[in-house]
Amino acid sequence: MDLLNTLVDKGLRRELPTREEALAVLATSDDDVLDVVAAAGKVRRQWFGRRVKLNYLVNLKSGLCPEDCSYCSQRLGSSTGILKYSWLKPDEASRAAAAGLAGGAKRVCLVASGRGPTDRDVDRVAGTIKAIKEQNEGVEVCACLGLLSDGQAERLREAGADAYNHNLNTSEGTYGDITTTHTYADRVDTVNKAHAAGLSACSGLIAGMGESDEDLVDVVFSLRELDPDSVPVNFLIPVEGTPLAKEWNLTPQRCLRILAMVRFVCPDVEVRIAGGREVHLRTMQPLALHLANSIFLGDYLTTEGQAGQADLEMIADAGFTVEGADEVTLPQHRAELQGAGCGSHGAEGAGCGSHTAEGAGCGSHAEGGCGSVCGSHEDVAAAVTVAANEPRTDLVAVRRRGAGTDLAPNA
Repeated sequence: MDLLNTLVDKGLRRELPTREEALAVLATSDDDVLDVVAAAGKVRRQWFGRRVKLNYLVNLKSGLCPEDCSYCSQRLGSSTGILKYSWLKPDEASRAAAAGLAGGAKRVCLVASGRGPTDRDVDRVAGTIKAIKEQNEGVEVCACLGLLSDGQAERLREAGADAYNHNLNTSEGTYGDITTTHTYADRVDTVNKAHAAGLSACSGLIAGMGESDEDLVDVVFSLRELDPDSVPVNFLIPVEGTPLAKEWNLTPQRCLRILAMVRFVCPDVEVRIAGGREVHLRTMQPLALHLANSIFLGDYLTTEGQAGQADLEMIADAGFTVEGADEVTLPQHRAELQGAGCGSHGAEGAGCGSHTAEGAGCGSHAEGGCGSVCGSHEDVAAAVTVAANEPRTDLVAVRRRGAGTDLAPNA
């Protein structure tokens, strides 16, 4: 296919595709999806080999958010039944982080619900970063706290943060249909503040909210212009009790095309499969590793993810390797741009994938990540009988373990 050959050539040269080419990737048929994956996979391997970076979420403060983001289970007036708790103490957060690091994660993403942090909140998070880094040598820390005020990004950097996550989520033209309590420009401003402070910027999107192909291309081209080191791709988890609970617009093939388009537009950037992979990619998750070079391990913010051991087995079975703490995530030309403290191994790669301001955070779009197959054998057998085009509500499970509970985390 001439289109794919052209996109591979451009990706290997780090050349931006045209909007028409990006739209054409999304318009390819299911019959061509393996060709699309194979083509984008060449670009992924050129810049990231067969390494997969593992990231781990710690939800520092859950629910009780004043923002009205339609996709978020932590939104204002939410009736989703998620865990609600105030700030974890530094030692509690450090213990939660240790579970993910023991499972192979090299980056910890610290997330807190809310519009944005107060200066006192920044002090709290600074203490948590210090505790985690004192107890885990070489760990990378990404903060995801919402909209930043002047000077806060610098304070986080001084406290030891390597990266900051704040997603654009959707196109500027449709942002007002999703959220009314802050603007698209607010989000762009926070990403720029992170950049200016020397933090590795992480910013991505949420697919599946009823947006058009044009909207998806718009937001990915906007991300390319902002030039984050990491682009998390979330797939909407339609959690009951949110305004978008009935939006089941994604198929595994559609998700693969979206990831391929992101890879072609952002060839040498860390592309992370964030919230919703287990819900929408399902058994096609291994194919997505040929497109993205980063995932979250274990559970998400407010929903359950695939078992951590299953993630590790999937990576190995697909012929990939877990990226080590001593390995540099980004290609050399990008890592060098970041400088010694911020773009070498990890700082460069951002850690989170969420929309942050609304309380979400790193790696999923707030409601967390997904419900994997965390049920009985009977539950799994019942799920198998569900038609491919039907909503998979059986795969959405509210997190009841890990941070904010007395139960061991999934990692």
